[in-house]
Amino acid sequence: MNTQTYRVKGMHCASCSSVIEKAFKKIPGVEFAEVNYGTEKAKVSFDPSKTNPHELSKHIEPLGYSLEVLPTAREMGMSESEHAEHLGLNQSKKEKLAEVADMKSKVLSAIPLAIFAAFVMGWDILVQYGFVPEMGSVVKEFFHHLMPLVATYTLFVVGKPYLLGFYRFLRYGKANMDTLIGIGTVAAFLYSFVVTALEETLRPFINVDYQYYDVTIVVITFIALGKYLEARSKIKTGDAIEKLLNLQAKTALVIRDGKEIEISVNDVRHGDLIIVKPGAKIPVDGLITNGSSFVDESMVTGEPMPAQKKIGDSVVSGTINTSGSFTFKATKVGSETLLAQIIKMVEDAQGSKAPIQALADKISSVFVPIVLVIAFLSLGAWLVFGSQYLGFSQALSFGLVSFVGILVIACPCALGLATPTAIIVGVGKGAREGILIKDAATLEKLHKVNTVVVDKTGTLTRGKPTLVDIQNLSNLKDDELVSILASLEKKSEHPIAHAIVNYAQEKSILIPEVSDFEGIQGKGIKGIINGMEYFVGNAKLVSDLKVSFNAAQLDVFTLQGKTPVILATKEKVLGFVMVADEIKAESIEAIKNLHKLGIKVVMLTGDDEKAAKYIGSLVGIDDVVAHVLPQDKLAKIKALQSQSRVVAMAGDGVNDAPALAQADIGIAMGTGTDVAIESAGITLLGGDISKLVKAIKLSKITMRGIKQNLFWAFIYNIVGIPLAAGALYPVFGWLLNPVFAGFAMAMSSVSVVSNSLRIKAKKL
Repeated sequence: MNTQTYRVKGMHCASCSSVIEKAFKKIPGVEFAEVNYGTEKAKVSFDPSKTNPHELSKHIEPLGYSLEVLPTAREMGMSESEHAEHLGLNQSKKEKLAEVADMKSKVLSAIPLAIFAAFVMGWDILVQYGFVPEMGSVVKEFFHHLMPLVATYTLFVVGKPYLLGFYRFLRYGKANMDTLIGIGTVAAFLYSFVVTALEETLRPFINVDYQYYDVTIVVITFIALGKYLEARSKIKTGDAIEKLLNLQAKTALVIRDGKEIEISVNDVRHGDLIIVKPGAKIPVDGLITNGSSFVDESMVTGEPMPAQKKIGDSVVSGTINTSGSFTFKATKVGSETLLAQIIKMVEDAQGSKAPIQALADKISSVFVPIVLVIAFLSLGAWLVFGSQYLGFSQALSFGLVSFVGILVIACPCALGLATPTAIIVGVGKGAREGILIKDAATLEKLHKVNTVVVDKTGTLTRGKPTLVDIQNLSNLKDDELVSILASLEKKSEHPIAHAIVNYAQEKSILIPEVSDFEGIQGKGIKGIINGMEYFVGNAKLVSDLKVSFNAAQLDVFTLQGKTPVILATKEKVLGFVMVADEIKAESIEAIKNLHKLGIKVVMLTGDDEKAAKYIGSLVGIDDVVAHVLPQDKLAKIKALQSQSRVVAMAGDGVNDAPALAQADIGIAMGTGTDVAIESAGITLLGGDISKLVKAIKLSKITMRGIKQNLFWAFIYNIVGIPLAAGALYPVFGWLLNPVFAGFAMAMSSVSVVSNSLRIKAKKL
């Protein structure tokens, strides 16, 4: 099966997506089809031996839609990024802006006509109540002949999409929102036209003074205005992708044949040596081979402070070199880079559907046919029952108003926009915060989480040994003690040795030379510094030296999961330092905030129980489970789920893979370029657990936005249809004018998109 995502042209409303989906699913060879009105994209899985993209497009073209089918990168012999550049795939926003500009010009031409029509209509209404005198016969006659011309322009030029919707309904039986507007406005226009043309002939039978050109003009203008505002707002919902695309460098300064040349980033190859000057964007992913600098990686890690980079360190495309100049070797180019992966993930997530959307989709798909039936039944009811009480002429007039009003107000557009617009904004906001969300279903599920399971190493802690404590038992200063330790440990390859040396380097402590260095198997090391012999190691080494030392004082630290490193001479112990996997500064605050959200936190670790419980108590964990293997983590998550708990598991995405897969939501603690984007539903860039709290808040805000959108969309239709049908006319004498229906319908879509855009401004 071949799964591809295509841009769909010609979509005007939510019901369009269900029409296209149904058409695709009927094509032999298509296994799966999902069309998103919010992103105007179709994801289709098909058997290439039975069908192809051109065939898919042909099936929907008669319905007024088409797929943007383009030759693939492989077919054109290009890389993915070259392909995108060549075909202008990154210019979809330009096309959207051109489409919006066209809509704007039509709306601007229609607005003065609508104001004119509303003025005439308003005057007629005020005359009935005696507020204004009746128009003079000359003025009335002028308007009488001008209105059909204005209505004709509005219907056939501005309202062309709705006429085509009506035509396709008649020809193919496929109805969408354009069909409803088309039938309603055409009915009002044709009725008025017939009355105008056969005025004297029809006068004995119906009231020829009632004409509905104004309805056609104003309704189409309002709906076109609503569509324009909606399209303009929708461009704003997807600006996260645009901002990510803008992070990409356009050129790279590479060394080719011993010369520095500037080339397009698309021409960078694996192994190229690239020079990065101060203030420049890093064009691709790679490893530094020469020089050092500080790099602003906030777009990847969310950390505001630039990170120090030296030879051997990795750099990521899109990040910014702030100070020094360096050279690095390209290891990932084009679509392999972290930034390209992030962009693809955000695009996929924005295009996916949340489970809550299934309800809206189901309603949208059956809504249009049901509305058509209700509209015709309403017209029939007015003619049958209304004629008995009001007379045929008045009943026909009211029946037509109801018929048009129902068709106009019942548009399911707001319903179809409710979920995708909120998802697009929510996923985009997450990406800017360093929270990568794999799909809409994950974002929806996250707000229900009531238990978070965390791994200790690399999640709550830094994942590498750090010097955390100095116990000085000599006359030396602390820095002098560390200086001696670091000098000896510099010769060792042990991770604990690296922790001591790194500490000394960070504190700019001098590291003198060592002579006669020697390793003592299983106990430590020794060497001579400035003529004095020093020993570094564990309690066993000190015991062998027969130096007096109270080893019991180490027990307090070892129970906390810290490893002691003792410094001694042949005569006495000078002191000891403690090395441990340090708790991340943000962990304590993050656990506190999870508790505020009513979430239970469980720590699973393979470490010793006493050390794990000590770490757990420092951070504020509710439940600590130690000595667990990966399969035990899986069993613990299953046990929590059996207690009806919704579990999110945060781990490093590698050794926690089984548990991440079992959890309701797997959260990968992605650090730098080692982001396990595919391993979990959510990736927290930079491995910052405080982003987990933000992710849960984002899910709650987005879901609240979706529910608000759906509520208003449903309520609007539930209240609007009976009102338009005239259900309240016998009691209150209320009948909804189609003009107000058009205005309300246009504003409902705009309000839903605006409500979704509010998510951007929310603080996480």
